[in-house]
Amino acid sequence: MTGEHHLPTGIDPNRPSAARIYDAFLGGNHNFAADRAVADRARELVPELPRIVQANRAFLSRAVRFAAARGIRQFLDLGAGIPANDNTHEVAREVQPDARVVYVDIDPTAVLHAREIIGADPRTVVVQGDLQRPETVLTDPDLRGLLDLGEPVCVLMIAVLHFAPDSAELTAALRHYREAVAAGSCLAISHATGTARAEEMERFVDLYNRTGTPLVPRDRERVEALLEGWDVVEPGVVHSTEWRPDPGGDLSGDPAATLTYVGVGTKP
Repeated sequence: MTGEHHLPTGIDPNRPSAARIYDAFLGGNHNFAADRAVADRARELVPELPRIVQANRAFLSRAVRFAAARGIRQFLDLGAGIPANDNTHEVAREVQPDARVVYVDIDPTAVLHAREIIGADPRTVVVQGDLQRPETVLTDPDLRGLLDLGEPVCVLMIAVLHFAPDSAELTAALRHYREAVAAGSCLAISHATGTARAEEMERFVDLYNRTGTPLVPRDRERVEALLEGWDVVEPGVVHSTEWRPDPGGDLSGDPAATLTYVGVGTKP
Protein backbone atom coordinates (compact mmCIF):
# COMPACT_ATOMS: atom_id res chain seq x y z
CA MET A 1 0.00 0.00 0.00
CA THR A 2 1.35 3.39 -0.95
CA GLY A 3 1.01 6.65 0.92
CA GLU A 4 1.71 5.18 4.36
CA HIS A 5 3.15 8.49 5.55
CA HIS A 6 -0.13 10.30 4.88
CA LEU A 7 -2.56 7.99 6.62
CA PRO A 8 -5.58 9.39 8.43
CA THR A 9 -5.58 9.42 12.22
CA GLY A 10 -6.43 6.03 13.71
CA ILE A 11 -4.71 3.90 11.05
CA ASP A 12 -1.54 2.18 12.29
CA PRO A 13 0.32 0.39 9.48
CA ASN A 14 2.36 -1.59 12.01
CA ARG A 15 -0.68 -3.15 13.69
CA PRO A 16 -2.29 -5.93 11.64
CA SER A 17 -5.98 -5.46 10.87
CA ALA A 18 -8.47 -8.26 10.29
CA ALA A 19 -9.93 -6.40 7.29
CA ARG A 20 -6.53 -5.81 5.71
CA ILE A 21 -5.37 -9.39 6.40
CA TYR A 22 -8.49 -10.65 4.62
CA ASP A 23 -7.72 -8.28 1.74
CA ALA A 24 -4.27 -9.89 1.54
CA PHE A 25 -5.90 -13.36 1.52
CA LEU A 26 -7.94 -12.23 -1.49
CA GLY A 27 -4.86 -10.92 -3.29
CA GLY A 28 -5.79 -7.26 -2.81
CA ASN A 29 -3.35 -4.40 -2.47
CA HIS A 30 -5.04 -2.43 0.30
CA ASN A 31 -2.84 -3.82 3.06
CA PHE A 32 0.50 -3.22 4.78
CA ALA A 33 3.59 -5.35 5.35
CA ALA A 34 2.36 -6.27 8.83
CA ASP A 35 -0.88 -7.60 7.37
CA ARG A 36 0.88 -9.54 4.64
CA ALA A 37 3.20 -11.13 7.21
CA VAL A 38 0.21 -12.48 9.13
CA ALA A 39 -1.48 -13.63 5.90
CA ASP A 40 1.69 -15.44 4.79
CA ARG A 41 2.03 -17.18 8.14
CA ALA A 42 -1.65 -18.14 8.11
CA ARG A 43 -1.22 -19.78 4.71
CA GLU A 44 1.73 -21.76 6.09
CA LEU A 45 -0.39 -22.99 9.01
CA VAL A 46 -3.48 -23.71 6.88
CA PRO A 47 -2.44 -24.46 3.28
CA GLU A 48 -6.09 -24.69 2.18
CA LEU A 49 -6.66 -21.06 3.16
CA PRO A 50 -7.06 -19.73 -0.42
CA ARG A 51 -9.86 -22.27 -1.04
CA ILE A 52 -11.43 -21.44 2.33
CA VAL A 53 -11.54 -17.73 1.53
CA GLN A 54 -12.89 -18.28 -1.97
CA ALA A 55 -15.57 -20.64 -0.65
CA ASN A 56 -16.62 -17.96 1.82
CA ARG A 57 -16.88 -15.34 -0.93
CA ALA A 58 -18.89 -17.75 -3.04
CA PHE A 59 -21.31 -18.28 -0.16
CA LEU A 60 -21.71 -14.51 0.18
CA SER A 61 -22.74 -14.32 -3.48
CA ARG A 62 -25.21 -17.19 -3.15
CA ALA A 63 -26.76 -15.72 0.00
CA VAL A 64 -27.17 -12.31 -1.64
CA ARG A 65 -28.77 -13.86 -4.71
CA PHE A 66 -31.09 -15.88 -2.45
CA ALA A 67 -32.26 -12.72 -0.70
CA ALA A 68 -32.60 -10.74 -3.92
CA ALA A 69 -34.62 -13.55 -5.50
CA ARG A 70 -37.06 -13.22 -2.58
CA GLY A 71 -37.61 -9.61 -3.64
CA ILE A 72 -35.27 -7.99 -1.11
CA ARG A 73 -33.71 -4.82 -2.48
CA GLN A 74 -31.94 -3.56 0.66
CA PHE A 75 -28.72 -5.00 2.08
CA LEU A 76 -26.84 -4.22 5.30
CA ASP A 77 -23.34 -5.71 5.13
CA LEU A 78 -21.84 -5.64 8.63
CA GLY A 79 -18.10 -6.15 8.97
CA ALA A 80 -17.87 -5.76 5.22
CA GLY A 81 -14.11 -5.20 5.05
CA ILE A 82 -12.37 -3.90 1.94
CA PRO A 83 -14.23 -4.41 -1.37
CA ALA A 84 -12.97 -7.21 -3.60
CA ASN A 85 -14.59 -9.03 -6.52
CA ASP A 86 -18.31 -9.82 -6.52
CA ASN A 87 -19.23 -7.35 -3.82
CA THR A 88 -22.68 -7.29 -2.30
CA HIS A 89 -23.97 -4.39 -4.39
CA GLU A 90 -22.68 -5.95 -7.61
CA VAL A 91 -24.24 -9.36 -6.95
CA ALA A 92 -27.53 -7.93 -5.67
CA ARG A 93 -27.98 -5.77 -8.76
CA GLU A 94 -27.68 -8.76 -11.03
CA VAL A 95 -31.11 -9.71 -9.64
CA GLN A 96 -32.46 -6.39 -8.33
CA PRO A 97 -30.97 -3.58 -10.46
CA ASP A 98 -32.08 -0.88 -8.01
CA ALA A 99 -30.71 -2.64 -4.91
CA ARG A 100 -29.44 -0.37 -2.14
CA VAL A 101 -26.47 -1.41 0.02
CA VAL A 102 -24.91 -0.08 3.21
CA TYR A 103 -21.45 -1.39 4.06
CA VAL A 104 -20.34 -1.11 7.70
CA ASP A 105 -16.93 -1.76 9.18
CA ILE A 106 -15.19 -0.79 12.40
CA ASP A 107 -11.79 -0.51 10.73
CA PRO A 108 -11.04 3.02 9.44
CA THR A 109 -8.78 1.57 6.74
CA ALA A 110 -11.61 -0.57 5.37
CA VAL A 111 -13.97 2.40 5.38
CA LEU A 112 -11.44 4.68 3.70
CA HIS A 113 -10.70 2.29 0.86
CA ALA A 114 -14.27 1.09 0.46
CA ARG A 115 -15.34 4.69 -0.13
CA GLU A 116 -12.52 5.18 -2.66
CA ILE A 117 -13.28 1.95 -4.51
CA ILE A 118 -17.06 2.30 -4.61
CA GLY A 119 -16.97 5.98 -5.50
CA ALA A 120 -20.05 8.11 -6.10
CA ASP A 121 -22.72 5.42 -6.17
CA PRO A 122 -26.01 6.99 -5.03
CA ARG A 123 -27.41 3.62 -3.93
CA THR A 124 -24.38 2.52 -1.90
CA VAL A 125 -22.86 4.06 1.24
CA VAL A 126 -20.02 3.06 3.55
CA VAL A 127 -20.35 3.69 7.28
CA GLN A 128 -17.80 3.28 10.05
CA GLY A 129 -19.37 1.47 12.98
CA ASP A 130 -19.20 -1.42 15.40
CA LEU A 131 -21.76 -4.14 14.68
CA GLN A 132 -21.98 -4.75 18.43
CA ARG A 133 -23.42 -1.24 18.81
CA PRO A 134 -26.53 -1.54 16.63
CA GLU A 135 -28.19 1.49 18.18
CA THR A 136 -25.39 3.60 16.68
CA VAL A 137 -25.17 1.74 13.37
CA LEU A 138 -28.90 1.79 12.69
CA THR A 139 -29.30 5.48 13.50
CA ASP A 140 -26.43 6.60 11.29
CA PRO A 141 -27.77 9.39 9.02
CA ASP A 142 -26.21 7.89 5.88
CA LEU A 143 -27.77 4.52 6.60
CA ARG A 144 -31.18 5.98 7.39
CA GLY A 145 -31.02 8.05 4.25
CA LEU A 146 -30.65 4.92 2.13
CA LEU A 147 -32.41 2.04 3.90
CA ASP A 148 -36.06 1.87 4.93
CA LEU A 149 -36.18 -0.49 7.91
CA GLY A 150 -39.92 -0.75 7.45
CA GLU A 151 -39.22 -2.86 4.35
CA PRO A 152 -37.29 -6.18 4.26
CA VAL A 153 -33.51 -6.00 4.58
CA CYS A 154 -30.86 -8.67 4.10
CA VAL A 155 -28.42 -8.39 6.99
CA LEU A 156 -25.02 -9.92 6.25
CA MET A 157 -22.47 -10.91 8.89
CA ILE A 158 -19.87 -12.67 6.77
CA ALA A 159 -16.65 -13.85 8.45
CA VAL A 160 -17.04 -11.30 11.24
CA LEU A 161 -18.84 -12.85 14.22
CA HIS A 162 -15.83 -15.02 15.05
CA PHE A 163 -14.10 -11.79 16.10
CA ALA A 164 -16.79 -11.23 18.75
CA PRO A 165 -16.46 -13.28 21.96
CA ASP A 166 -19.58 -14.63 23.65
CA SER A 167 -21.08 -11.86 25.75
CA ALA A 168 -24.34 -10.28 26.78
CA GLU A 169 -23.45 -7.40 24.45
CA LEU A 170 -23.24 -9.68 21.41
CA THR A 171 -26.48 -11.45 22.28
CA ALA A 172 -28.26 -8.11 22.70
CA ALA A 173 -26.83 -6.79 19.45
CA LEU A 174 -28.05 -9.79 17.45
CA ARG A 175 -31.50 -9.44 18.99
CA HIS A 176 -31.52 -5.70 18.23
CA TYR A 177 -30.86 -6.27 14.52
CA ARG A 178 -33.54 -8.96 14.35
CA GLU A 179 -36.11 -6.74 16.02
CA ALA A 180 -35.18 -3.67 13.98
CA VAL A 181 -35.84 -5.15 10.54
CA ALA A 182 -39.19 -5.90 8.93
CA ALA A 183 -40.83 -9.29 8.49
CA GLY A 184 -39.46 -10.98 5.38
CA SER A 185 -35.90 -9.86 6.13
CA CYS A 186 -32.91 -12.23 6.03
CA LEU A 187 -29.78 -12.79 8.07
CA ALA A 188 -26.78 -14.55 6.48
CA ILE A 189 -23.73 -15.50 8.51
CA SER A 190 -20.46 -17.32 7.95
CA HIS A 191 -18.25 -18.29 10.85
CA ALA A 192 -14.91 -19.98 11.48
CA THR A 193 -15.01 -23.42 13.08
CA GLY A 194 -12.37 -25.89 14.09
CA THR A 195 -14.60 -28.83 14.92
CA ALA A 196 -13.04 -31.19 12.39
CA ARG A 197 -9.53 -29.70 12.28
CA ALA A 198 -8.90 -28.72 15.91
CA GLU A 199 -5.11 -28.68 15.78
CA GLU A 200 -4.97 -26.48 12.67
CA MET A 201 -7.55 -24.10 14.05
CA GLU A 202 -5.72 -23.84 17.37
CA ARG A 203 -2.58 -22.64 15.59
CA PHE A 204 -4.64 -20.24 13.47
CA VAL A 205 -6.37 -18.80 16.55
CA ASP A 206 -3.04 -18.36 18.31
CA LEU A 207 -1.71 -16.40 15.31
CA TYR A 208 -4.68 -14.03 15.35
CA ASN A 209 -4.53 -13.65 19.13
CA ARG A 210 -0.94 -12.47 18.83
CA THR A 211 -2.03 -9.73 16.41
CA GLY A 212 -4.39 -8.27 19.00
CA THR A 213 -7.45 -9.48 17.06
CA PRO A 214 -8.83 -12.44 19.02
CA LEU A 215 -10.53 -15.15 16.95
CA VAL A 216 -13.33 -17.23 18.49
CA PRO A 217 -14.18 -20.34 16.44
CA ARG A 218 -17.54 -21.90 17.29
CA ASP A 219 -19.02 -25.34 16.75
CA ARG A 220 -22.26 -25.96 14.86
CA GLU A 221 -24.47 -25.65 17.94
CA ARG A 222 -22.98 -22.28 18.89
CA VAL A 223 -23.28 -21.00 15.31
CA GLU A 224 -26.91 -22.10 15.26
CA ALA A 225 -27.43 -20.07 18.45
CA LEU A 226 -26.32 -16.93 16.57
CA LEU A 227 -29.39 -17.42 14.33
CA GLU A 228 -31.80 -17.64 17.26
CA GLY A 229 -35.17 -16.08 16.46
CA TRP A 230 -34.78 -16.49 12.70
CA ASP A 231 -36.37 -19.27 10.65
CA VAL A 232 -33.28 -21.07 9.37
CA VAL A 233 -33.69 -22.08 5.72
CA GLU A 234 -32.61 -25.43 4.30
CA PRO A 235 -30.07 -26.95 4.43
CA GLY A 236 -29.55 -25.34 7.86
CA VAL A 237 -26.12 -24.57 9.31
CA VAL A 238 -23.59 -26.40 7.15
CA HIS A 239 -20.06 -25.98 5.82
CA SER A 240 -19.76 -23.18 3.28
CA THR A 241 -19.54 -25.34 0.16
CA GLU A 242 -22.65 -27.30 1.22
CA TRP A 243 -25.06 -24.34 1.32
CA ARG A 244 -27.13 -24.42 -1.87
CA PRO A 245 -24.16 -24.90 -4.23
CA ASP A 246 -24.49 -23.58 -7.75
CA PRO A 247 -25.26 -26.21 -10.41
CA GLY A 248 -22.02 -27.46 -11.86
CA GLY A 249 -19.97 -25.94 -9.04
CA ASP A 250 -16.80 -27.56 -7.75
CA LEU A 251 -17.87 -29.74 -4.82
CA SER A 252 -14.64 -31.72 -4.63
CA GLY A 253 -12.82 -32.10 -1.35
CA ASP A 254 -13.93 -32.44 2.24
CA PRO A 255 -16.50 -29.74 3.14
CA ALA A 256 -15.10 -29.65 6.69
CA ALA A 257 -11.79 -28.45 5.22
CA THR A 258 -13.43 -25.06 4.62
CA LEU A 259 -13.29 -24.55 8.42
CA THR A 260 -16.43 -22.45 8.02
CA TYR A 261 -20.05 -22.88 9.03
CA VAL A 262 -22.70 -20.81 7.25
CA GLY A 263 -26.41 -20.30 7.57
CA VAL A 264 -29.29 -18.11 6.43
CA GLY A 265 -32.43 -17.26 8.35
CA THR A 266 -35.58 -15.38 7.49
CA LYS A 267 -37.76 -13.26 9.77
CA PRO A 268 -41.33 -14.49 9.95
